[in-house]
Amino acid sequence: MRSVVMEAPGKVVVNEVDKPTLLEPTDAIIKLAASCICGSDLWPYRGAQPIDHRAMGHEYIGEVVEVGSEVTTVAPGDFVVGSFCISCGECETCTAGYPSRCLKAIAAGDAFIGARSNGTQAEYARVPFADGTLVKTPAAPTAEQIPHLMAASDVLGTGWYAADAAQAGPGKTIVVVGDGAVGLSAVIGAKQLGAEKIIIMSRNPERQALAKAFGAAHIVEERGEEGIAKVMELTDGVGAHGVAEAVGTQQSFDQALGCVRHGGYIGFVGVPHDSSIGTDKLFGKQVHLEGGPAPVRKYLPTLIDLIYKGEIEPGRVFDMVLPIDEAAKGYEAMDQRTATKVLLTMP
Repeated sequence: MRSVVMEAPGKVVVNEVDKPTLLEPTDAIIKLAASCICGSDLWPYRGAQPIDHRAMGHEYIGEVVEVGSEVTTVAPGDFVVGSFCISCGECETCTAGYPSRCLKAIAAGDAFIGARSNGTQAEYARVPFADGTLVKTPAAPTAEQIPHLMAASDVLGTGWYAADAAQAGPGKTIVVVGDGAVGLSAVIGAKQLGAEKIIIMSRNPERQALAKAFGAAHIVEERGEEGIAKVMELTDGVGAHGVAEAVGTQQSFDQALGCVRHGGYIGFVGVPHDSSIGTDKLFGKQVHLEGGPAPVRKYLPTLIDLIYKGEIEPGRVFDMVLPIDEAAKGYEAMDQRTATKVLLTMP
């Protein structure tokens, strides 16, 4: 089968590799209907993380083709969406609502999809703890639904988590820092959770238009103190009730902290790079923080239901579609910001 491999920073190839096999009785094998490139994949591509011939990809949807002897909730022939984090669904952290930090998956070395096997930018993938990780769709998806379900596997669920952690709800003003696929998905989440006013910080005209279509009321192009001042102007000098931080840099977190009101909430889901949080600033701001790898599995039933009802169209974040054989072009496009997110099709 074909599998995308990052041999070194900036060097992406597509190799022929063996199909994955069942390793544990709780595993499932998926034939992918599509895959995609994540913004977090750009960190090793740009040399910000070590990389050496790694099979890439952690977002996936497709048909179950084989299951282990202990799998009970999905069967061959089912179409499924899975979280990029693996979860048993039974341990204390899973049942507390944080399946992205599953104790059994972490102990097994399978906290993230592809941790011990091929990634999901491939024709087939092995999914550990299938019962706790996969969600069956109510029907086989249409071609139009494929991109929307693909987004649910990571970016939609991650953006939704950021909005949820920022306490988006009726009467609330939410700021979104970051206009990539996760930030745009945070707009969807904030809107669906009932936020009254959504502000996104963006300088990209195409992404601004999509953010407005998803429910953003205001665009702030300024950065730093100017951006914070603009948000204060839009919030009567008080600041936002909550901020969804979807980048992961020091600049983006400082922006989030500056825009949130005293006693407000920050949901941070951008993978941290060269950033730190000063407790003195947090102490003075008296702010609530929640973030980390998104518990996408918790949200998947809701997200899938909304997609099948046609109430949300998160797949609109995909603005480039390529066959898996041309994955390298997709990485280059996202690195150069000529694409927001790239969908990879299978032969």
